[in-house]
Amino acid sequence: MRKYKFIYILSALFVLGFVSCDDLLTEKPDSSYKEEDFFTSEGNAQMAIYGIYNSFAKPAHYGQDEMAMPASDDTYYINGTGTDNTRRDIAHYMVKNTNTWIQSLWELKYQGIDRASYAIHGIENMAGYKDNKKLVAMVAEAHFLRAFLAFDLVKYWGDVPYKTTYTSGREDAFQPRVSREVIYDEIINDLNFAKNNLEWADGSSSPERASQGAARALLMRVYLQRAGYSLQMDGKLTRPDDAKRKEYFEAVIDEWEAFQAKKYHDFYKDGYLELFKGFSKGTLNNQESLFEIAFFTPDGNNEGGGTWGTYNGPLVAAPGIKSTETGSYMGRANAFFRVVPEWKNFFEDKDVRRDVMVCTYQYKWNANSYSHVLTQNKNGKDWYPGKWRREWMPLGFKNPNNTDVNFCALRYADVVLMAAEAYNETDNTPEAWKLLNSVRTRANATPITSANYASLMKAPKVLDLPFISDADEAGKFRTALYWERAFELAFEGQRKYDLLRWGILKEALVLMGNATSVNKVANQPYPAYKNFETGKHELFPIPLSELQSNPLLEGKNNPGYE
Repeated sequence: MRKYKFIYILSALFVLGFVSCDDLLTEKPDSSYKEEDFFTSEGNAQMAIYGIYNSFAKPAHYGQDEMAMPASDDTYYINGTGTDNTRRDIAHYMVKNTNTWIQSLWELKYQGIDRASYAIHGIENMAGYKDNKKLVAMVAEAHFLRAFLAFDLVKYWGDVPYKTTYTSGREDAFQPRVSREVIYDEIINDLNFAKNNLEWADGSSSPERASQGAARALLMRVYLQRAGYSLQMDGKLTRPDDAKRKEYFEAVIDEWEAFQAKKYHDFYKDGYLELFKGFSKGTLNNQESLFEIAFFTPDGNNEGGGTWGTYNGPLVAAPGIKSTETGSYMGRANAFFRVVPEWKNFFEDKDVRRDVMVCTYQYKWNANSYSHVLTQNKNGKDWYPGKWRREWMPLGFKNPNNTDVNFCALRYADVVLMAAEAYNETDNTPEAWKLLNSVRTRANATPITSANYASLMKAPKVLDLPFISDADEAGKFRTALYWERAFELAFEGQRKYDLLRWGILKEALVLMGNATSVNKVANQPYPAYKNFETGKHELFPIPLSELQSNPLLEGKNNPGYE
């Protein structure tokens, strides 16, 4: 049962009465209410926190546009190759600095960060703040949300303008580039504050609100990304030295040990399939789900609604029904994304994740039976990511496109695999295998051992990986992790950035692009492996409008872009 969908309604009121701006990058949050007049009660402080969440739960943010940012990786791609200046150009590595979705996301990241900084400053200056645990927890929540968005900035654009004070006027609206290492330090500071001042989840809390577990999980993700490769302004891919990397891996293990000590979070008790059915149904569980971005639209309109399960699920034809019958039928699903079909055979037959990841059917509308009819697609080019589906949602629809399905951004299985990776990189490969195999066991997959490694992790079961050496046990684990993180986390926003931080994104795209059956035609529908340029496409371009309006950027875009 949803507990916090009222956040949408309250935050909408907050935004309408509290924020107005001509330019989201130069937002002036106190343009309707002066800070000293607004932060006068716990209720108003809470409204400021809801305003940050409102930045997340927009169709042009995590409701839709974010779906394109991690695609294409080696597991899925987007349907259609014609340029559209939005999702296709992003997913097929044809993006330009005028891309409208890139522009929208840039603006919304900064809008949310500015709202978080405004809330932090305003609440911290309230009378009695330091002795009020509720107010301190609100500030911790704002720190978490700011870190979440700032991490997106670094992953997507590298060195960007950044500050932790809110924009009070045009005189401080524009900032120069800041080294991502400085931004990483700020992100870690935010998350350390959050984890030290937020409560762990319990049976009465919701994953739609930040918790200590969410802060620790995001901190693990930040440390791993920071330890890996990233594209620098000189066009070179670099990563920290070995000593610094070891420090980051040990920090990941410290956070994992905190999870172990608390002993609350775990794999969802009803299993992997029910976990994902639950996301579409609207079930809230905080056992495995650490943080979800909540979507809810009372009347089906765009504001507050997402498109999870319609834009990125199996195809569902629009029902040919009367307007009075919408409560009895599924809405349509446009199915913009396609899974690379070879992944179906990479799984063991008994692995329950296979048929969750790869959906081989669609629903067609049959006018004679006046119903949707499940139809198997024998052609692999019409197989879909299957983690969110119309058929799993409550029957009926308010809008044929929009849904109330949340996006789970952090979950426990990812935490386990992140800890496993850190153990392997700090010379404790036996513990790494133990954790990775716990993820496989939950999915009913065979635990990997020295005896069965070659049969499970080498051709012909999967593709051989010429870019990862498995000459020793640590290398064998890296090979297994390459496959396992895709088996477990495909389409959840992590795969592309795993491959990038490992320094093998181009290699993985080429491997799969050459191997897949869908590219054995003249008009290859999955062209990422041909379009990707090393030294360019590891980052997105800074929007042209920002380059033109911010003189401190000196007109210089990211490497390879105008």
